[in-house]
Amino acid sequence: MAPRANWKGFLRLSLVTCPVALYPATSDTEKVSFNQINRKTGHRIKYLKVDAETGDEVTSEDIVKGYKVDADTYIEVTKDELDDIALDSTHTIEIDEFVPKADIDSRYLIRPYYLVPDGKVGHDAYAVIRETIRSMDKVAIGRVVLTNREHIIALEPLESGLMGTLLRYPYEVRSEQEYFDDIQDVKLTKDMLDLAKHIVEKKSGAFEPELFEDHYETALIDLINKKRSGAPIAAKATPKSGGNVINLMDALKKSIANEKDATPAAKVAPAKGKKPKKRVEGQREMLLPISGKAGKEVAAKAAPAPKKAADKPVRTTARTKKAG
Repeated sequence: MAPRANWKGFLRLSLVTCPVALYPATSDTEKVSFNQINRKTGHRIKYLKVDAETGDEVTSEDIVKGYKVDADTYIEVTKDELDDIALDSTHTIEIDEFVPKADIDSRYLIRPYYLVPDGKVGHDAYAVIRETIRSMDKVAIGRVVLTNREHIIALEPLESGLMGTLLRYPYEVRSEQEYFDDIQDVKLTKDMLDLAKHIVEKKSGAFEPELFEDHYETALIDLINKKRSGAPIAAKATPKSGGNVINLMDALKKSIANEKDATPAAKVAPAKGKKPKKRVEGQREMLLPISGKAGKEVAAKAAPAPKKAADKPVRTTARTKKAG
């Protein structure tokens, strides 16, 4: 199922305009998620919106936004009032300027989106804007309103489309001086830097995100599959402490010795003639089926059932295909 657009409107560069739609470029929906449930009944927990003073439940139509002035005073702001102060960028991404991509501090980046033509018209105008940005080797800066807030968005060509990245405002970025002022100014020897550079060179490689593995997500899936099939859960061994580093030069030398025959865990080179394994489209595909004969067969292969418990039903709080 194709994702829904977060926003639809127009992209405009001076007098050139085209209808566009904005889609999120990232997603957390494939990650294992949990619901809160009642331990005693196994039922899902439901949250109610109640008046903090009376304890009475409040319906959605009676809930409005309020700005807190002091402990007991709020200034009420209605949806109509918020709509009245919305700017023209509510329905249009107006390109205000072009800047070099290198000038954008990475601390200002929030999240990426895909900006595509909306419908069958306007593809030529869209292409003109995209290729203009590409030919100038710059990033277009515009404004867009999402969830009643105006955001700065940086647009750049990505293959046949445009990628838009939301940017933070200056007041949202903290100054590094608040944290870096107390860092000591130490003198490093050439030998130390040479050893450190050698370690970096041995670990250097191309950026290949398809080889990255979410170890925690894999462990979650393994845990859920074991609990679902009734397999015993082994307690995790307590890791041994590495101890304090006494001598920096010795630590660098030992690091090089340890790296001589080691391969970076996150980037194991594929065998010759084989392509690296593609990212799994859905991590949930690794979860065992909830019920049915086939599900029991897969569960039996994945992990052996505990003794004298193979024919006993396993009590589980799983209610849906979601974990939990």
